[in-house]
Amino acid sequence: MAKDELTERARRWAGTMGGHGSQLTGLRQAHGGPVVELGDVRILDREAREAAEHDALAPAATRARGAGDRRRPEEPDPWRTCFERDRDRILHGTAFRRLAGKTQVFVFPADHQRTRLTHALEVAQIARALATALQLNAALAEAIALGHDCGHGPFGHASEDALDPLVPGGFDHAPWGADITLAHLNLTAEVGDGIRNHSWSRPAPATPEGEICSIADRLAYTTHDAEDAARAGVVDLADLPPAVLEWAGPAHARQLGAFVRDVVTTSQQQGAVGLGPEAADVLAALREWCYERIYLRPESVAQARAVHRMLGALVEHYVARPTDLPADAGADRWPAGSPDVVRAAVGYVAGMTDRFACLQAARLVDWPQDEMPAGFDTGAAW
Repeated sequence: MAKDELTERARRWAGTMGGHGSQLTGLRQAHGGPVVELGDVRILDREAREAAEHDALAPAATRARGAGDRRRPEEPDPWRTCFERDRDRILHGTAFRRLAGKTQVFVFPADHQRTRLTHALEVAQIARALATALQLNAALAEAIALGHDCGHGPFGHASEDALDPLVPGGFDHAPWGADITLAHLNLTAEVGDGIRNHSWSRPAPATPEGEICSIADRLAYTTHDAEDAARAGVVDLADLPPAVLEWAGPAHARQLGAFVRDVVTTSQQQGAVGLGPEAADVLAALREWCYERIYLRPESVAQARAVHRMLGALVEHYVARPTDLPADAGADRWPAGSPDVVRAAVGYVAGMTDRFACLQAARLVDWPQDEMPAGFDTGAAW
């Protein structure tokens, strides 16, 4: 398009390519006009910030100073603490971005419904709020929270059932995320431990920040899954358990706020991270209600079974034809059907987004449209 054909808006935007000049020599800014001066600024490098953090945190908090053990040794970052560095690595990683295309509760969700990515962001917000209130290491809590579900396969927990019998020791998204999906990021031991053990059925995390994320995860999904299901017309929040309605009412924000306040006050009083007995009972009642009304409703169970079959067929295809796996999977070094090829196939399928898994099933195993998860259109997708 010629410059004289640009709209006025496009010309204004194009005119900002090099930024704006300033009355201060050597300064170019994002905006024109008066300069907002900073005054004297003291730059704190990583060591200075670690020292300040050490003095500000609670006695049991995890300090960045002296931490940061990694499988492959690295030179420390000059500005960021080791946990801030891990947070940034996770945030910019492909596994984190793919969470945008993975099911939280609803496959191929409507615009307002959560994905696995928005769930992770909500967990991170809750974890950071709790950590800050309790004077724990907020950067560590945030890093664990952002990475906690990166090991999830497509279609949520249905993929765990599909992939579990295919690998020795089973498939659990928590250790898989820490030890397989995010292994290339060379995360610190503390962040890896928090991701590996965030599920309540796993061993306890080694840090209080890991415990914070375990609780933040459950607070997030029990409250927001109920809200999403209500907006989808699957449930009526007036039917929530009486204990939940009496505790905080039907609204997601009030429920979450009440739980967060309880965790803060209870943890401060007891000297350990956790919920009070009443809050724990209310949370258990809400989670059980979600299982009965949302996760285990007939439509969800039927879709999970269909996903189970489809993902199993995909893994079988790659195991028999490892040359169809990406070159960086390394499967060309192993014979078809070998344990190494099975692990590579499971890893590749586990990393897929929902839509990409459907596309691959249609392309490679001729998976029929009527057995695809609801909302996927083979013709439109191509």
